[in-house]
Amino acid sequence: MVDLTTEYLGLKLAHPLVPSASPLAKDLDGARRLQDAGASAIVMPSLFEEKIEAEQLQMERFYYGQALGYGEADSFHPVPDQIKTYQERYLEHLHKLKGELSIPVIASLNGTSLGGWLEYGVALQQAGADALELNIYHLAANAEDDSEAVEERYLHILRELKSQIDIPLTLKLSPQFSSPLHFVRRLATAGADGVALFNRFYQSDIDLDTLQVVPKLELSTPAEALLRIRWTALMYGRVNLSLAVTGGFHRGEDVVKALLAGADVVHLCSVLLEHGADRLTDLLDELLIWLREHEYTSVAQMKGSVSQQHAIDPSAYERANYVQVLDSYTPAVGVLR
Repeated sequence: MVDLTTEYLGLKLAHPLVPSASPLAKDLDGARRLQDAGASAIVMPSLFEEKIEAEQLQMERFYYGQALGYGEADSFHPVPDQIKTYQERYLEHLHKLKGELSIPVIASLNGTSLGGWLEYGVALQQAGADALELNIYHLAANAEDDSEAVEERYLHILRELKSQIDIPLTLKLSPQFSSPLHFVRRLATAGADGVALFNRFYQSDIDLDTLQVVPKLELSTPAEALLRIRWTALMYGRVNLSLAVTGGFHRGEDVVKALLAGADVVHLCSVLLEHGADRLTDLLDELLIWLREHEYTSVAQMKGSVSQQHAIDPSAYERANYVQVLDSYTPAVGVLR
């Protein structure tokens, strides 16, 4: 019998496959389907402070201000107290998930102000979240912000929130830090319980007909997994916190590589959006088959065995591999080099 259990954020999970924040868990039926497919835990879609603020402004305009010049309108609009807000609906959903599911539920928070991070983080803990993922989706577009200021933004939010709540905290990071390993060490010192590598920054596009900048959503591909695997291999054994990978894990072989590099869990999103919750079951089967074929008795035994610290050639994870990669390319037949 192969032992698939893993520990993540202090939680003992049945195996390393965890659906990440996505619309798949936005309602109770979707969350149940993920659990039935074998999910060992789920990460809820993010609670966005921006949406809370936008809703409050809308309420002020259409409800609290409804009688300005039109006093008779009071009788035609519902009273705001009778309407559940976005925040209330999210917290109610979290409470339902905790009551209906047997697996851990990790809440996700995307704030915009320190006050928001603290207020909503505390509310998520009170609603029953087993852990909290901080989705600090920050693009350093201000030329006056140096790298230290960018990192300090994350550290300040983490320190303040850590002083207010007791549940484990993990941060979903961008790959665009100048020294990810050093930064993650700083996060661990500041009290982080884990990190997720890496957030996907959805890129803006230019509409050539209207010349407007428009959002563009593209799901991940397996090619993206290699960046996550590489940095996990560099961090394993050098930082004292949980390591999750997210972005590009579509195949069983991608999952195996992430665990060999040192990941505690593999988050799944795009692959489940494309193929449905049952794809999780297939990936778990593929992982189990690989472990048996290679005579591993547990996930713990394989974890980190091909990290930089334990790789046959540790330098392959660094620049020494750069020239080898370039020289390994073979052009198509008929194309001159």
